[in-house]
Amino acid sequence: MAGGEAWRPPRSCEDYWAEWKQCRGLRHAFHHYYAHGELPSCGQWRADYSACRAWERGAGAAAQEALCKSERSRVLEKQKYAPVWTLRKSPPPDWYLPLNQDKPK
Repeated sequence: MAGGEAWRPPRSCEDYWAEWKQCRGLRHAFHHYYAHGELPSCGQWRADYSACRAWERGAGAAAQEALCKSERSRVLEKQKYAPVWTLRKSPPPDWYLPLNQDKPK
């Protein structure tokens, strides 16, 4: 609260609402079921929206802590997986040569 500014949620509450609505949509449910074999659980988005609204109303530190904990776990879940491609430091030494399939036989 530097400068008299109140603390704000990490995202706007409308973002949590939009994520929840998108999660409950038929298209997302079908895709999630196809990819993962189960329906998506959208309860966390709804709980985050409720905590965000409570935070904005000034309901207390419990809503703030719940929302921050949820955001931290979401970030950690994203960082859990390694990148698919290994990044290289420099291009291959023969990058300017034609590929083997382009060479005449």
